[in-house]
Amino acid sequence: MSDSLAILIGDTSRLLRRRFDARARSLGVSRAQWQVLFALSRNEGINQAGLAEALDVETITVGRMVDRLADAGFVERRADPADRRAWRLHLMPRAHPVLEELRRVGDSVMQETLAGLGPDGEAELTELLTRVRSNLQQREPAAPPTSLAAGAR
Repeated sequence: MSDSLAILIGDTSRLLRRRFDARARSLGVSRAQWQVLFALSRNEGINQAGLAEALDVETITVGRMVDRLADAGFVERRADPADRRAWRLHLMPRAHPVLEELRRVGDSVMQETLAGLGPDGEAELTELLTRVRSNLQQREPAAPPTSLAAGAR
């Protein structure tokens, strides 16, 4: 993959998040909050460690985000019946209308994003990005030893 393609993918992702963030802020929801809410809506009952992994952040960071969402009445922690030390995270009823509005915002942003592609172009882009994501989700091969590591023996 050329540097320009990698940059294009990264720029597109950043601009898409920025546009969504601007609209979500009008609902009083920060990026961290909507990311946690969406992740929980897809993984209800996940523990904080699993949520941290899904969001690619540290567990302590997720703990703080969940604390704020719990204080706002969007999320609750429930004891994990299989592990006394762990907590399972669940959405509270108050979170569902916010998620619905965020989904409407997301739909609107995606319509703007995909303008001019048409149904066939959108389907092709979806297929290609799904394939790229699948390639990246496959287990990474072990990296060959670097000359630095080889010299340390």
